[in-house]
Amino acid sequence: MTATRPAALVTGASSGIGEAAALALAAAGFQVTGTSRNTSRVTPRDGVTFPGLDVTGDEPAGTAARQVTGRSGRIDVLASTAGAGTGGAAGESSVAQAQGVFDVNVFGLIRMTKAVLPHMRARGRGRIIDISSMLGFIPAPYMAVYAASKHAAGGYSESLDHEVREHGIRVLLAQPAVASTPFDTNMVQADTPLPACAQQRRIVGDVMAAAMKDGDDPAIVARVIVAAATGPKPRLRYAAGPAAGRVRTLRRVVPAPGLRQADPQAQPAGRRPAARTGRRRRRRRCRFFAPALSRRFPSFLSAASWER
Repeated sequence: MTATRPAALVTGASSGIGEAAALALAAAGFQVTGTSRNTSRVTPRDGVTFPGLDVTGDEPAGTAARQVTGRSGRIDVLASTAGAGTGGAAGESSVAQAQGVFDVNVFGLIRMTKAVLPHMRARGRGRIIDISSMLGFIPAPYMAVYAASKHAAGGYSESLDHEVREHGIRVLLAQPAVASTPFDTNMVQADTPLPACAQQRRIVGDVMAAAMKDGDDPAIVARVIVAAATGPKPRLRYAAGPAAGRVRTLRRVVPAPGLRQADPQAQPAGRRPAARTGRRRRRRRCRFFAPALSRRFPSFLSAASWER
């Protein structure tokens, strides 16, 4: 009977979005294998099994995929929710620390994808759902390394989706805004801090903590993951939550200064007024949308919150 039920593999399922996704997929009728780097802190959950897995190793990724196929005879869905983050200015993180973030957020995702693709190709079907972020398509000062990893994951996923469609496989992106998870407390601080960045780093940390506290319930993101896993006509990108959807729309129409300036009419010192019609139009759009940004979106989108 288990071979007739769809099987899902969820990485990073011990807490936060991964935990919510594993439980939601189990409730939707999937046999769920939820992996965690540290299974000692994982409590048993109905419908979810928990083998240990560190996505930074090639062999553990392959072993996890074989365990799922051995138990269920299939892998229908891979949800890569395991993630790592680091705070601080871009110049405050060593190359080794940046590589550590990429090893989880990008190469961990690639390892898991490579582990399940052969099986999905053989069956002629499958869904791979990668958890990106709103910071994968908007600026993220003092989180540049994390944002870069999410931009990279998005580029990989979108490119791969074009490659595997002919095999009946889809690669999809779920892009949350800010979810109420322990992400900010688990985030590693920059390992080469600079005195010149100390005040701004502290401010950004306070803004992030407040945003996480008031963020979306992880169950909202989990529902989006289930929709991506089961929908008959899946979309490439899923905005996970209302805030993410609005910001994604604004990103298309608002010029970059509108996403980072508190005063839409402010210009850097010494900059000449825009002379071309196209620039004037972009500035008018910025003046129109910037007040809405400050009222309706998470505080970390506005420079006012970062420059107290």
